[in-house]
Parts: sequence; C-alpha cells; structure tokens
Amino acid sequence: MTGFEMFWPLLAHAFLVFCLYALLVVRRAAVVRSGKVERIAFRENLAEPEESRVVNRAIANQFELPVIFYAFSILLYLTEADNLAAVVLAWVFVAARYMQAIMQLTGNLPLRRLFFMVGFVSLVIMWLWLAVWMATS
Repeated sequence: MTGFEMFWPLLAHAFLVFCLYALLVVRRAAVVRSGKVERIAFRENLAEPEESRVVNRAIANQFELPVIFYAFSILLYLTEADNLAAVVLAWVFVAARYMQAIMQLTGNLPLRRLFFMVGFVSLVIMWLWLAVWMATS
C-alpha cells in the first residue's frame, strides 16, 4: 500500500454522517415551519416528529458499529497490516453503511437488515484479518 488508502473509506463515512446531520437540520426546520412542533421541543428533547426522528436515529446508528471500524482502520494502518483486501472490505463496509442509512430513511427494513449484515460481516472479516496478521508477524 502507498500510504493512506485505508483512510479514504473513513472520510467517506464521515461525509455520510455530515450529510445526515444536514438532512436532520432540514427536516427539523420543516416540522417547525409547518407548526407540527415548537423549536423548544428539540432543545428540551421532547417528542420528536417521525420526519426528523428517523434521521436522528440514522445518525445514532453511525456511531455504533462504525466506532469499531474506525479503531480497526487506525490499528491496521499503525501496524502496517493494510493491504488491498482490507481496503476493499473497508469500502464494502462504508457502502453498506450508506445503503443501510438510505434504507432506514425510506423505511425499507428488510433491505436495511441485509445491508447491516453485509457491513457487519465485512467488519468481522477485517478484524479476523488483523488478528491473523498480528499472530503471524
């Protein structure tokens, strides 16, 4: 590897999180303008309308399993165990996170589950690769 290939998927995932936050702002502003909820409801963490709650939950999901992905990516880079297979698996994980977020926003739960599993399995394989590499180095 030439250096920073492992970090491009991390940047792509961060971009997804930023996009979800932007969508949350847009949706919250829309429900306030429509009169469905007062602005204070968000500050006081009161009942959030479904239009913005689904986005808020999609954001929360990006800080669960991806935390392990970030740790893996950094460890892989620091141990110089990154290779083409690991980078491809990282991209698979990030693509699955994008698709999972899209499926969550559109309400397609069966496909959301499928994409979660694709990301989960790719992450498990990445960690197994790192464990094998460290055990044999």
